[in-house]
Amino acid sequence: MDKLIPTVNRLQDVFNTVGQDQIDLPQIVVVGSQSSGKSSVLENLVGRDFLPRGNGIVTRRPLVLQLVNVPRSENNDLNADDEKEGPGSEARAQFLHLPNKVFTDMGEVRREIERETDRLAGNNKGIIKAPIHLRISSPEVLNLTLVDLPGITKIPVGDQPTDIEIQTRNLVLEYITKPNSIIVAISPANVDIVNSESLKIAREVDPKGSRTIGVVTKIDLMDRGTNSLDILTGRVYPLRLGFVGVINRSQEDTISNKPIADSLAAEVEFFRSHPVYRTIQQHCGTPNLAKVLNQLLMHHIHEHLPTIKTKINALISQTEQELSSYGRMSTENDSVSNSSRLLKLITLFASEFQNSIDGTASEMSTTELCGGARLYYIFNDIFASGLDSVNPTANLTNNDIRTAIRNSTGPRASLFVPEIAFQLLVKPQIRSLEPPAQRCVQLAYEELMKIGLSCGSNEMRRYPRLHAKVMEVVSDLLRERVGPTAAYVESLIAIERAYINTNHPDFIGGPGALNDLQRKLERKRKENTHTRVREVNKTISASRHRSVDGDTVIVNSHGLTEDVANESSSVDPSEVDDRLDDVRTRPKSDANTADQHQRTSSASSNPVLRRPGSGSPLGSTASPNGAVHGKFFNSFFGANGRRDGIHISTEETRVGHVSVIPVPNRLSNLSGEGTSFEDEMAGLSSQLSTNLSTTDQRDEMETTLIRSLISSYFGIVRKSIQDMVPKAIMHLLVNEMCQSIQNRLVEELYKEPLITELLQEDPSLVAERDQCAAMLDVYKKAFAIINEAM
Repeated sequence: MDKLIPTVNRLQDVFNTVGQDQIDLPQIVVVGSQSSGKSSVLENLVGRDFLPRGNGIVTRRPLVLQLVNVPRSENNDLNADDEKEGPGSEARAQFLHLPNKVFTDMGEVRREIERETDRLAGNNKGIIKAPIHLRISSPEVLNLTLVDLPGITKIPVGDQPTDIEIQTRNLVLEYITKPNSIIVAISPANVDIVNSESLKIAREVDPKGSRTIGVVTKIDLMDRGTNSLDILTGRVYPLRLGFVGVINRSQEDTISNKPIADSLAAEVEFFRSHPVYRTIQQHCGTPNLAKVLNQLLMHHIHEHLPTIKTKINALISQTEQELSSYGRMSTENDSVSNSSRLLKLITLFASEFQNSIDGTASEMSTTELCGGARLYYIFNDIFASGLDSVNPTANLTNNDIRTAIRNSTGPRASLFVPEIAFQLLVKPQIRSLEPPAQRCVQLAYEELMKIGLSCGSNEMRRYPRLHAKVMEVVSDLLRERVGPTAAYVESLIAIERAYINTNHPDFIGGPGALNDLQRKLERKRKENTHTRVREVNKTISASRHRSVDGDTVIVNSHGLTEDVANESSSVDPSEVDDRLDDVRTRPKSDANTADQHQRTSSASSNPVLRRPGSGSPLGSTASPNGAVHGKFFNSFFGANGRRDGIHISTEETRVGHVSVIPVPNRLSNLSGEGTSFEDEMAGLSSQLSTNLSTTDQRDEMETTLIRSLISSYFGIVRKSIQDMVPKAIMHLLVNEMCQSIQNRLVEELYKEPLITELLQEDPSLVAERDQCAAMLDVYKKAFAIINEAM
């Protein structure tokens, strides 16, 4: 048991050499408010006056104080001249930052503490958490390890920082939060215990009070008639480890340099002779406090030492793995030649590059796409979306299409839509696929560069020059391959523009485009018919209110008239559509027979309603040769209504035209209202003849046809480019890189003059490896020390 505290001291010395704080060693932490008597308690425990004194905050850095009990004869051998200094001169002090210097003058120790504090904490009364390690060896002390922390203060004084309270509180919590720390809470007796800052902060981290011991100072300064008996016996504030009462040296004793031995003797006499405290004198006084702390620390170490051993063993294993990741240290007499190591690293790099693309790498990211998966995303998402975003006719206006058609016909008028105009317009649209394709090549190039940067083991990163040279070779090889790849992609677009294959099986062609247009025209014609019928119904309803009596005459395209009685107030659009459908679906021979019969009956009976003052039927425009104009297919496919074997009857185009016209009766005319009604009839007739002129309708149809053809052929080319570009990139760029990278690296790097230069290790990495090796050595030493103690 007596070796436990020296064992922990040795562990602290071992860990402090490398600044290691991962091991929570058992220690005693002294906590108290400013001027609560902390420094006096520590000096009484040591038996020496060695701590700085002054006004305000004096302890501004944690002081780790190791008290080591040594035999008197062993300590005297250190310096034979110490006998001249009288009793108590056998104490030896040594700082960790001055390992080769031994202090015997405690005044010099005090000054060194002040110098070391000012060196790091400055002169502005600020505090820092870097500790000062001091070991005092003496035959008059018990084995203890104490940590003296800055006193808890509330209000900054002088040039102290404004957040001095927060700084001190955080520093105290950093030490006492560790579960292996025993908290010594210093509370002055002349202050009510309920206002003790040390007990308050200790309760925050140790609410059960299982590792907190209370120390009541300045008992001799209490008012007459008062005492701390209830506090020391635990009746006011119970603690598992109890309270110990001590008496501090007064400021007068400090100024007069009264020996601490005399002060300790006076303390013993005070508790022995006091009428209240003499009953508990065995639990009071500095010597008793030292024994209690010694026993507590030994039992605490004995309890936690197995856990510390287990943790150190785990750290040894972890550090060995970390050290192995840095690779083996190169030596002049290394059995593995530099040439073999270089070839091994090159082969490993090329293999990692290939595995990253194939998706078989040992380490892959789980937060983002990388390697081959990223290439797949570029091909099927980014590139495909870029192609889909291209609208083949977005930048073509109707005027552009008309101009191209007219330019392609020269000085002659065209009977058909010229194919030259289609090719002239579709080629620039195919060129718009080139930017997304070239962007796909660039993204693939960038991803291959990222793959190269991510490859390379930790062993290769030991050699920064080798890694940089490898990346230089990879970049050069990628640049060599990306040029031909981009040129080939450009040639794919040029190939598609060089020959417009209108015989492609997926191309809609002329007949398909015409059928599509016919379907659109039929839908549009039906919509227009419904609209006109609704307008006629509104006109009939309005005229009924103005006329006494009237009839409604429905004039269809056959020249027949239908009288509707007054009770028929409107025309049903569905009825008109049914008649249109009946005529369109009638067989062609029947339709022609019906047309001839209608024309004969029309000529004989002449019931067709004509415009006032004109001889032509209402709603049509007669030409000198008797042909009816205004229909698109008459003009678009020629006078005979034929183009490319498609026959469109002019009779069929006339069948679908239905006019619904209100006709006034004779009574209303005789009443003097005929003039206004004739004006109304003239307006209605003009409404029925609102069709586009032949030229405008032909232009509109031609532009629509051209747009349909361009969209169809552009979709074919887009599918081809979407399929060919990723294949070209994989063949010319990705696969070529995987096949050539190892040979190129060997060719460029495996040269005798370069091998030694490339295999020079990174100085910072060497330092990290040396530090890791030092840590491993420290852990092994600590493990051996614990084994000796156990």
